[in-house]
Amino acid sequence: MDFAHWVHAVEYSGVGQWMRTSVKGLPIVEAAHVACAAIVFGTVFVVDLRLIGIPHHRRPVTLISEEMLRLTWVGFALSVVTGTLMFTANAHTYVINTAFRIKMIALIAAGLNMLIFHHFTYRSVGAWDKDQPAPRAARWAGIASICIWVTVIFLGRWIGFTKGYVFEPPPADVNFSF
Repeated sequence: MDFAHWVHAVEYSGVGQWMRTSVKGLPIVEAAHVACAAIVFGTVFVVDLRLIGIPHHRRPVTLISEEMLRLTWVGFALSVVTGTLMFTANAHTYVINTAFRIKMIALIAAGLNMLIFHHFTYRSVGAWDKDQPAPRAARWAGIASICIWVTVIFLGRWIGFTKGYVFEPPPADVNFSF
């Protein structure tokens, strides 16, 4: 199956059709996606601020990370699920949308930034965990993370304004139930 057939199959799947025809489905899923993205950004932002030394170095990085990590992963997992649901509604418009493509690249960059930070810099956290400024590599990882996640949020909003819309009236068989 080539990519075009895969996109068509996703869009015309039962889930894709439900997302397109359900009056309540798409707005609820989109609101959940935005809320989950806010949770991800908020929890990551707290850790990143500690890495760059704002407001201070008294709270251990390990404690802040432990407090935030579970919520970050729950928010991220739900963002992936809700984002996938939104994708199914108009897959063909998303795959050709520049903002969507760049957002996917930015999400990969966020993952790589986290992977590199945890694989290299975080290994020495015992030396700078509490009452010490984070090393330069950790500060740069925090700054990069904030910039990348702001980019993801910006692009997510940009998608909504650039993916195109169908202004035809909905079909007579629109499902008004949830």
